[in-house]
Amino acid sequence: MKPMCEKVIPSSNSSWRFVKYQRPNIDFSWHYHPEYEICLTLNSKGLRYIGDHIEEYSKPDLVFVGPYMPHTWHSAINEDESSQVVYVAQIPKAWLDELVTEHPEMQGVEDMLQRSSRGILYSSECTKKAIVLFQQMEIADPFSRYILLMNLLNVMLQDQLSILLSSRFFTYSDKTDSGVDKLDRVIEFIYGNFDRSLYADELAAIAHMSTNHFHRFFKKRTERTLTVFINQLRVGKACKLLINSNHPISVISDQCGFNNISNFNRQFLSIKGSTPSGFRKSIRLKHAQ
Repeated sequence: MKPMCEKVIPSSNSSWRFVKYQRPNIDFSWHYHPEYEICLTLNSKGLRYIGDHIEEYSKPDLVFVGPYMPHTWHSAINEDESSQVVYVAQIPKAWLDELVTEHPEMQGVEDMLQRSSRGILYSSECTKKAIVLFQQMEIADPFSRYILLMNLLNVMLQDQLSILLSSRFFTYSDKTDSGVDKLDRVIEFIYGNFDRSLYADELAAIAHMSTNHFHRFFKKRTERTLTVFINQLRVGKACKLLINSNHPISVISDQCGFNNISNFNRQFLSIKGSTPSGFRKSIRLKHAQ
């Protein structure tokens, strides 16, 4: 089966993507992407596929996958129907490579990045430390999360029991995927126009797809619906305006493309866990301390 190229969107106000999944099971999704990926899988058992390596797993599983390495996990529903948790950090190659190149303190990471091209499985002791760091990332602000990522890389670097997974003969060179160009064009258009009403049919036309096909395509490639993606982008812009300007919230709502203040408040609360006014107040209190 040919792996699918996944489009990775960095988290809000971040250079990289952090995400936590809670699902009944992990579906088989054979894919690759240009980013480094650190994946921590909890409370599940099944099969792990990294390149040409296939292995059963049944305990907390920490793996570092290099750019363009096809991979997936696959599990059934737990007997007690408990949720299966997956933490993922996806880090742009150019960004992390530049950090390593320009900072002598990180030179030791270079070898680990090279080894990740085969997929690295870490020891149970290292995995325990990673669990704590990922749980802290979940509630951290972007800067604190960045520090935690550096701590995680250091913990992984110190693991003397890590092992390589895929064979050194395995390479995946077929990175041609017409869907990548289509998605890039759509996302570029969204970034340039999210302050106005956007419609699925106009975006589908950019991708040369039917509207129904486009909705499925977008969700499969970005792991979120079109509406969620646009609202997350708009709320991210709103956060910057709430922090850096004194504009009334109603004005910021209009500037970020929300059709009314009620919808703005509802979407902001859903994504950020507070209202726009509460968010602005908390930021000002922090600055006053």
